[in-house]
Amino acid sequence: MPTLGPSLLFAAGLAVGIGTGSLIPRRQRPSDVPQLPPPPPEQVGDRSKLPIPTPAGPAILQGGFPGPVPDIIKRTAYTAAYDRKLRHPAWTAEHLTAASLARTPPKNAPGAKPVPLEDARAADTLPAPKADRSKSVFMEDEGIPEIFRAKLQDYLRSGYDRGHMVPAADAKISQKAMDETFYLSNIAPQVGDGFNRHYWAYLEDFCRRLTSNFEDVYVFTVPLYLPTRHPDGKYRVTYEVIGEPPSIAVPTHFAKVILASRPDFSYPQKPSSSDKAITSPNTIKELAMGAFILPNKEIPDETDLRTFIAPVQAVERAAGLQLFNDDLKGKSRQLCAVTQCQVIVKRFDDTRKQINGGGRR
Repeated sequence: MPTLGPSLLFAAGLAVGIGTGSLIPRRQRPSDVPQLPPPPPEQVGDRSKLPIPTPAGPAILQGGFPGPVPDIIKRTAYTAAYDRKLRHPAWTAEHLTAASLARTPPKNAPGAKPVPLEDARAADTLPAPKADRSKSVFMEDEGIPEIFRAKLQDYLRSGYDRGHMVPAADAKISQKAMDETFYLSNIAPQVGDGFNRHYWAYLEDFCRRLTSNFEDVYVFTVPLYLPTRHPDGKYRVTYEVIGEPPSIAVPTHFAKVILASRPDFSYPQKPSSSDKAITSPNTIKELAMGAFILPNKEIPDETDLRTFIAPVQAVERAAGLQLFNDDLKGKSRQLCAVTQCQVIVKRFDDTRKQINGGGRR
């Protein structure tokens, strides 16, 4: 299967060719390709008289296009959309493979150049380079306008962890890739003990382990604000806001939405010409899709992951997103019907404390 990498194909409904219940080579007509909505008009010239396209024709808005404007962020290991109002990601998207999770790029990686003989000989005697989490530090994203930017001081004594939406462990391919997961534009406030440092970390590990059974694993992470029923019988969405002044919203829930593909051996298969360890993009794939919605609170280690299974449409409806088109959903099997949906309890934070005295905060 071709390596899509982190791209806006996610935002366009994952524009990969779809066969009957399977992924097939992409041979689409221009009209078949999902289209992203047009970007807001560029702010040029006299902003106060900028024409804004509407169904009824151009309109003039005083001050130009007001927004909302999504900040689309493309990193080495992921793509994200930043929510300026809530000051955390609206969603993040990543493409996981066994190769992408390796600490060093495979020799046959697309675009790889021949290694000079002297460099190859030197590499035989040198340890492989590794991304070191201890060298990464949380940092503000200067690519976000200052007025909408999450600040380091906003999390200070907030009582919440700086929770990664794309975990650092998914970006071991290089130090740069790992460092980019520490931008606050990839962070949302999460309960620490029992969630960010424990059950949420187990779910992240589950997503990585899927690459042992699937060639390609696409993961959306989506902060959510879900209503609860109050004593008067009415539903309300209530959430905390942290910072000084209060500016960063604390999600009530977080979702992982997963699409995984692997060879469908009901059909002839052949290896990829670039990597014999995977199948050719011209072969039919089996698809599996699943979603999990977790509350942003302490979750006991023994809780069954299947407790949090939710329809993909429930995540999309709550977040106002269309992650995958209906055709793709209809051709995918339920993830937990084709693989074991179970977390492995590992006290990641306890191990890290023993190594370098720090947690996931």
